[in-house]
Amino acid sequence: MNYSEIQNILADKAEYLLNHKSGTFAGQNFYSPKPTWIEDVMVNSDRNAKVLENLKRLYTAGRLGNTGYLSILPVDQGIEHSAGASFAKNPMYFDPENIIKLALEANCSGVASTLGVLGLNSKKYADKIPFIVKLNHNELLTYPNKHDQIMFGQVQQAFDMGAIGIGATVYFGSPESNRQLMEVSKAFAEAHRLGMFTILWCYVRNSGFSVNGVNYEASADITGQANHLGVTIEADIIKQKLPENNAGYKAMNTGTSSYGKLDDRIYSDLTTEHPIDLTKYQVANCYMGKIPLISSGGASGENDLKEAVMTAVINKRAGGSGLIMGRKAFQRPMSEGVQLLQTVQDVYLCNEVTLA
Repeated sequence: MNYSEIQNILADKAEYLLNHKSGTFAGQNFYSPKPTWIEDVMVNSDRNAKVLENLKRLYTAGRLGNTGYLSILPVDQGIEHSAGASFAKNPMYFDPENIIKLALEANCSGVASTLGVLGLNSKKYADKIPFIVKLNHNELLTYPNKHDQIMFGQVQQAFDMGAIGIGATVYFGSPESNRQLMEVSKAFAEAHRLGMFTILWCYVRNSGFSVNGVNYEASADITGQANHLGVTIEADIIKQKLPENNAGYKAMNTGTSSYGKLDDRIYSDLTTEHPIDLTKYQVANCYMGKIPLISSGGASGENDLKEAVMTAVINKRAGGSGLIMGRKAFQRPMSEGVQLLQTVQDVYLCNEVTLA
């Protein structure tokens, strides 16, 4: 897919997204995605040689190999959103092997899924595509439903099946976040000792973040701080939702409430209302881009192609390192899912889509 085709897909959003010039973080240096990221940044870290080797394997796999960008297929919705709700539209994905086949057909950088999905197929596929085992999940069978990430597997199990990385979620801002943070930090340390890299789903979750009818769980300032906590526990890659608004800290500090700390320069100097600048703030909180930020693909809907391309353009132009997209791909026939994933990859392969 060439630049003009990307413009056609974006339609009325093309000019707004493709020609935006960012003026935030004036005079500051960001690390932009490069094929040499491991040699430039991670070789100087405390990660051991095996972690660096496995990161290298991830970054050289698939269509985006050796570009500095990633295209990961994540499918843990069988737990997170219930299997019936996730797979009824396309029942072939009740069979875990088809999840891996989708990632292979689309030539993804890796596949991230549950202990059961990847474990059932590990001897057949672990040497064919990088396996990333998502260790904790929110289950929706408890009555009433609760929202808490709990461990479903052990780091050693991921290592034993031949996975080269693990993933986990922390619901930052939730009452359970401190426990989750300690559990995930311990798991990440063990994974690094065993030579596996780590990906953190840095999600914000608390009904208290809704103020005057506006939900700030995906605000740039609050998700940016979640990212900063994620890199603090040595996530090698951060997964985050695209910002939907900003000034969550300000909203939480209205009336008699007091929340966190803020500086007005976050809003005057470091962000604007443009989605690329808001995402750039998320990247800045990942050690100025030295820890890669991959954006979530979001839910499936009527305009999946346009939304996926928009997300990829915003992520790439903000200095992000790729997409981790699942539902838009697996909730459709496999051939269409492959095409959608590869269309997103084309954005990262297009040299005319540049940093803003």
